[in-house]
Amino acid sequence: MSQTATQNQSFMATDTGFDVELRKVFKVYNGEPAVRGVDFNIHRGEFFSILGPSGCGKTTTLRLIAGFDSPSAGEVLIQGQMMTQVPPYRRPVNTVFQSYALFNHLTVRENIAFGLRLKRRGRAEVEDRVNEALKLVKMDSFASRFPAQLSGGQQQRVALARALVNRPAVLLLDEPLGALDLKLRKEMQLELSSLHRELGLTFVMVTHDQEEALSLSDRIAVMNHGKVEQIDTPNRIYEQPQTAFVAQFIGDTNLFSGKIEGAHPSMLWIVTEQGLKMKANPLQFGKPLTSGKVVVSIRPEKIQVSYTKPSDQFNCFEARLKNVMYLGTHVHYLVELLSGDRLTVRQPNQVGSNHPSADTPIYVHWSFSDCLAIPV
Repeated sequence: MSQTATQNQSFMATDTGFDVELRKVFKVYNGEPAVRGVDFNIHRGEFFSILGPSGCGKTTTLRLIAGFDSPSAGEVLIQGQMMTQVPPYRRPVNTVFQSYALFNHLTVRENIAFGLRLKRRGRAEVEDRVNEALKLVKMDSFASRFPAQLSGGQQQRVALARALVNRPAVLLLDEPLGALDLKLRKEMQLELSSLHRELGLTFVMVTHDQEEALSLSDRIAVMNHGKVEQIDTPNRIYEQPQTAFVAQFIGDTNLFSGKIEGAHPSMLWIVTEQGLKMKANPLQFGKPLTSGKVVVSIRPEKIQVSYTKPSDQFNCFEARLKNVMYLGTHVHYLVELLSGDRLTVRQPNQVGSNHPSADTPIYVHWSFSDCLAIPV
């Protein structure tokens, strides 16, 4: 399927290498800022996700790209062209909504053809492009059915086909899988990933589902209170969070507040508020960390459990096991350190392993490279 938006003769793309650019964008509703200085570029052909909790401004950001809302300040560009005065229907984008927004009185084929007929495309062109879109989303055999006769996953495929048939430069996805059950959501994630690879289009997805964003995206923008906290690859977002919010929101983590007592280019010595002494990895975000307050993050799967005390005195603490949750592939432990701090630990479930009982004395320990110091 063609990737261009040349059907809209009033739109002339400029080859900047970016399909979407937001420059210091603000959006204010009734005196309250919903988006505060959002600034990022989305590369052509990229799968870019905007991730965050409810009310963080991610959907508003998508609406600003789509043209459903206008920025209070700042600039929105698509393929190098300023979009300030361009209405939604003239932008080279299409949006897929969580609710699908299908017309219940139209068949699958008629739903997909609707936008092309509004643009007064010829009958032969409409037929060819609708057939192409149906084949792309594997809905050829359902073309004569009505939305009420389809499952949630099938309706989502029709919504995707209806957006793709217009051959947008950018496909916007607003919580596209949020209405599906867990198993179907996993299947549709694979479908979306395959479609993205096959088409080479720029996908911009809004989601609150961290696993969805991590598994599908080339890059992720994590938003909180209207601001972007970090933009990075899924691996770096998870392994090297730049703020305490990102560390806590993306997956599970254990956080300690503390201060730096000693610094080396490759290691920090930290004392927590409860007096625990730790070695930490000084992740570099701008100037090196050498002093001040920090938050220390340790992922549950990075923590090791031992019945005997390891030789390393740092990042090793005596604890008591408080709870064990068997999760099939993993075992989840809740442990309490002698300091009173509580940690979650996740270990792979190994055949024949015996899980300790509650209140068993144990030691927990972790590598300094997995102990991340984040500036406050």
